[in-house]
Amino acid sequence: MRAAPTILHLDMDAFFAAAEQASKPSLRGKPVVVGGLGPRGVVSTASYEARRFGVGSAMPMAQARRLCPNAAYLVPRFSLYRDVSNQVMELLGRLSPVIEPLSLDEAFVDLEAGEAADDSDSARAVGEQLRRDILAVTGLSGSVGLAGSKMLAKIASERAKPNGLELIEPGTERELLAPLTVRTLPGVGPATEDHLRRAGMSVVADLARAGEDELVRLLGKSHGASLYRMAVGHDDRPVVAERDTKSVSVEDTFDVDLHDRVRVRTEVDRLAGRCVERLRAAGRSGRTVVLKVRRYDFSTLTRSETLRGPTDDPTVVREAAGRLLESVDTTGGVRLLGVGVTGLADYTQEDLFAQAASERAALEEAAVETAPRVEGAAPVAEESVPPAERRWPAGHDVHHAEFGAGWVQGSGVGRVTVRFEEPWSVVPGRVRTFRVDDPGLELSEPLPLVRAGDGQSLSPASRPKSRSGAGAGAETSRP
Repeated sequence: MRAAPTILHLDMDAFFAAAEQASKPSLRGKPVVVGGLGPRGVVSTASYEARRFGVGSAMPMAQARRLCPNAAYLVPRFSLYRDVSNQVMELLGRLSPVIEPLSLDEAFVDLEAGEAADDSDSARAVGEQLRRDILAVTGLSGSVGLAGSKMLAKIASERAKPNGLELIEPGTERELLAPLTVRTLPGVGPATEDHLRRAGMSVVADLARAGEDELVRLLGKSHGASLYRMAVGHDDRPVVAERDTKSVSVEDTFDVDLHDRVRVRTEVDRLAGRCVERLRAAGRSGRTVVLKVRRYDFSTLTRSETLRGPTDDPTVVREAAGRLLESVDTTGGVRLLGVGVTGLADYTQEDLFAQAASERAALEEAAVETAPRVEGAAPVAEESVPPAERRWPAGHDVHHAEFGAGWVQGSGVGRVTVRFEEPWSVVPGRVRTFRVDDPGLELSEPLPLVRAGDGQSLSPASRPKSRSGAGAGAETSRP
């Protein structure tokens, strides 16, 4: 435990939904729900306007629609969220070299390691300036918690939501924790909460009064001892700068169970390709390919195959996932598929499977070119399957040759409706409807939330440190 509140926890406010509102002027101040839009979809993030109707994360989308039928329901745009997250993490990196990202929208920062703060006043000043800088760079708000431990910093940021800052002074931990529910503490889920409730413990003060021996008796040595220390305000976990990724994976849940074996294999190939894209984006390779199949009866099967060496070759991953699929019975229907790669490495070893696949492709191509032609034979069609109808996910970015940038409000029965506006538009844009195959309409990359030159200049405290390690802003913010 630190004597000064120099551990900072940042949590962006309703991140996915807030990013959508920032990029779409017509949705600002209105309920927005981001997640899977199919019958089996779940809510990823709900804006604060939607939360007033009872909509929350992990809720079935069908239930969310019943609670808030007039909300805008959008498909996630992870490329946008990653870009904004990178901007936020860059700002955090200017405060300290020791940052522990927990997700795209959440991270711990060790301000002491970066010499950005050493007491309550300087820590508060850094936290307030960070919130202003995030707003200037991304157009979004974040909540900041400051304390002498990670547990209390996270509790503080949660209490500060939305768009606030809370600092917990060292020495006040037990008083603050006492009335909070036991679920506030890390490691207490529904099962542990129920177990403690049956033992007569519902708030943190109850755990502190019960003592370590009683909690060990109820929960076991490791969990009980850890929970008691947290209940009395002790948490000495350090901020860890490197959290090594164990695996990279992607998965999809289907609105209707898949029964066609060819379709299932096509989806596995597609997921394998997306998995490799993420693998390469992270600059990694992997040795073990994992296939996940959830069947019609909710039974979930996983199969894995370890390759001869690390790879980031899409052909290798696709073929391995295909072989794994052959060992799974999918006749009853498939509701979810996933492909992942584990055993990650920072290098790629040339794989014999990829070489063999390339050689096979070359031989097949040569065989087609040299095959004798039979006179009178019908020509072979280059594409026997008609091209699939273009998909227009709700909320995704588009560009029209005549009307410019916009986003998809909805699509169906051969039509797609688009609202033409940009993040910096002063008023909501106009709405137009097109045929789904309109040649002038194309999906496009997300626009930045803040136009270059519109953001305010960053404070000295947010600029890179000098060689001495102390930023000018950190010096001037101290009393």
